[in-house]
Amino acid sequence: MTHSSSQYEQPDPAALPPFQTLLECTNWASLATACGTGEALPAALTLLTDADPIIRESALHDALGPVTHQNSIYEATVPVALYVAAILNHPSITAGEDNPDAETQNRPTLVQLLDWLGDTAYDANDECVAIDERLYGEGIHDEQMRAFRDARPAIYSAVHSLLGHDNADVRHTALVAAIPLIEHPLLTQHQADLAAHARRLLATSTDRHHRDRVLDALRAWGQDPSALENASDIAAREHYVRLRAARASWEGGYSEDPPF
Repeated sequence: MTHSSSQYEQPDPAALPPFQTLLECTNWASLATACGTGEALPAALTLLTDADPIIRESALHDALGPVTHQNSIYEATVPVALYVAAILNHPSITAGEDNPDAETQNRPTLVQLLDWLGDTAYDANDECVAIDERLYGEGIHDEQMRAFRDARPAIYSAVHSLLGHDNADVRHTALVAAIPLIEHPLLTQHQADLAAHARRLLATSTDRHHRDRVLDALRAWGQDPSALENASDIAAREHYVRLRAARASWEGGYSEDPPF
């Protein structure tokens, strides 16, 4: 999805501005979102650092939903992503990340922010670009996707610091978020480091989503993770193969008249 030119510029791709600067120096009202402009985003983004976890939980939907609706990237997505990266070490977010809050019964804010950064990075990864090129020809045709991809080094600078976090959910979610970010040419040097983190995750985690992401990454990096797979991984991999085959058959049409 392409919109008019952004009113936010990131001059140094590896520099992550302070969150206050991003909040105050971005012309939010001029940036497109899924439901209009980003005029309401500053208030929602500010609440992400509120001391009350219930308020933060409500703000997550208001701040992040409008800029990643239906896996699309909008003009406001990049400054929001940079802001989210810049507040990952904010005291209100890092306090109490060891356990979900008893009042909200949700995953800690820190983990949810990392999840969102990772999901958005996957929406702009090399595979998505390849799909775009198959449809529209060579080159990145989505201006906002290009802007997010350019911002990956700045976002990674914040995510990287959490790869060794004491909380397993935090460090594993940070790893999954980091995987699509290091596709940037300035970050490919971190592949070996992330591979080591991936192997440690596979030795301890039972999270299906996390395991799928790191196994796919290891294969993409030319490594054979078969020795690290468990029975659940093998079953999931075989299930995905069957789903892809069924989809390919469906997309290819019927070889004979359907039975109705």
